[in-house]
Amino acid sequence: MYAVIQTGGKQERVAEGQTLRVELLGVPTGDVVELAPILVVDDGRVLATPAELQGAVVSARVVGEERGPKITGFTYQAKARARRRWGHRQHYSTVEITSISAPTVR
Repeated sequence: MYAVIQTGGKQERVAEGQTLRVELLGVPTGDVVELAPILVVDDGRVLATPAELQGAVVSARVVGEERGPKITGFTYQAKARARRRWGHRQHYSTVEITSISAPTVR
């Protein structure tokens, strides 16, 4: 069984026991987070519509927080003495998928 979740504007395919890095959730380490799936595949049965996904939950435990690589940039305008250096480093939450529950067949 696997699911596709959406968090932080990105979609990820996840399975039980998988560890992945998502945008910062603002939840303390060790807490359990419930993520709403947008697709669940269970033994060949595909659940994709909102009516089918009602009651489906992906549970994840926050393992820690980390920072991504430093991204640097430089803007320059010729003949105007305009220069600007900038940098950014994204914060991430590391989560471990503990369970994927699909609703029962009606």
